[in-house]
Amino acid sequence: MDIRTAIAAERRDLADLLDGLPSPQWDAPTLCAGWRVREVAAHMSLGFRYSLPRTLAELVRARGSLHRMTDRCARRDAAASSPRELAAFLRDNAEHPWQPPTAGIEGALGHDVVHGLDISVALGLDRRVPLDRVRILLKKVTPKSTKFFGADVGGVELRADDLDWSYGSGTPLTGAAQDLLLVLYGRKLPPGHLRGELGSRFATEPAA
Repeated sequence: MDIRTAIAAERRDLADLLDGLPSPQWDAPTLCAGWRVREVAAHMSLGFRYSLPRTLAELVRARGSLHRMTDRCARRDAAASSPRELAAFLRDNAEHPWQPPTAGIEGALGHDVVHGLDISVALGLDRRVPLDRVRILLKKVTPKSTKFFGADVGGVELRADDLDWSYGSGTPLTGAAQDLLLVLYGRKLPPGHLRGELGSRFATEPAA
């Protein structure tokens, strides 16, 4: 699949998903620590809404910390935008050429897919990202990328049960390809998504 086509389709799918959320779910937590659905949605469109000079100015304000900058912008923009506007930002910019710095066009697809899963998996929605999109991202996984995202997958062999794909060596950990993609991006998943002796290592704590 052409990656730009995949990106546009993913953004439109996510806009439809966001448009369908009831109001209370916009304030529900996601797999992104400290961010609700509305902060993740705001963050996903930052690259479309901020010019390069504005982005650099925000980075200076954050004293050079990209994490501090993105967190501040997500919280401010989420507070200033309605759910309808946040969904529209994605739909209206489905074909925007934005790419994360140094990550290339695959990084743009990964940004959309993973943040979309941050929302849908945390909410318990049965959304399946088309496997051709997930396959593109799994092919780009390297030890360097897992280190960048803080994914501790040492001693583990990840095995997809819906794709002919595996990664690493060690104790088997099985799950849907999109769930394993989240693991590789440093996320922890709700219990029950992964199967294997080390499943708890990659799971969130059960709700009290």
